[in-house]
Amino acid sequence: MATTKEVKKNSQDLTVEQKLKALYQLQTMLSKIDEIKTLRGELPLEVQDLEDEIAGLSTRVERLKSEIAELKTSIAGKKVEIETAKASVAKYKDQQENVRNNREYDFLSKEIEFQTLEIELCEKRIREFTDQQTEKEKEVEKCTEKMEERNKDLEAKKNELDEIVSETKQEEERLRDKAKDLETKIEPRLLQSFKRIRKNSRNGLGIVYVQRDACGGCFNKIPPQRQLDIRSRKKIIVCEYCGRIMIDPELAGVTTTETKEVVKEKPTRRRKITSEA
Repeated sequence: MATTKEVKKNSQDLTVEQKLKALYQLQTMLSKIDEIKTLRGELPLEVQDLEDEIAGLSTRVERLKSEIAELKTSIAGKKVEIETAKASVAKYKDQQENVRNNREYDFLSKEIEFQTLEIELCEKRIREFTDQQTEKEKEVEKCTEKMEERNKDLEAKKNELDEIVSETKQEEERLRDKAKDLETKIEPRLLQSFKRIRKNSRNGLGIVYVQRDACGGCFNKIPPQRQLDIRSRKKIIVCEYCGRIMIDPELAGVTTTETKEVVKEKPTRRRKITSEA
């Protein structure tokens, strides 16, 4: 792999014309890579979104299942409390039959009442927990169904994307290798400038050729003198409106089909012949 010093040295050996040609070839490679990416469209993003959604649904299902398990544990605990309270009520009722005074009887009656309230409270909690459990189980079912649908969608999108990638991968790798090779022939500062212009351009074009006496990027008219400078290929000319690097169509290998306007000669003024008297 060429070092930065070697790249700089090699790029300095090139004429402006060769630099511009290398830049335009690089632009062509990068534009083709962009076309391949466009062919894939929004599929990579759609796949990523589906994967994120499935991961979110999976996490939600696991959390709901954990909450359901906790509710089941709570229900089981309340059932044990009910059995304990019922045993206490039975015990206190037996004791009531053998009390020696009203004071003991009243104490046992209060204990029976307290344990009865505990049973009612536990039964109420069990109903609440059961309702929550039923609701969460329904939610788990919905999330699971949705997750299955999303998995089917994901599989279809992945297959579609894999098919496109397999068709274009080899071509893309070939283009990337060519682009890297071309980059070694361009001086780093010019390459960096080109990449910056390209990044800021809507259509991804950093270098354009002149079309109908106008910039091929923003289509603003170019003064005749500037057109001559572009055709001379002695220095790098950028559009004063959009900042793109400009080259002449011939250097870009483009055959212009437009009809050139024929410059008409100015009509010569006829000399007025005066008749002699």
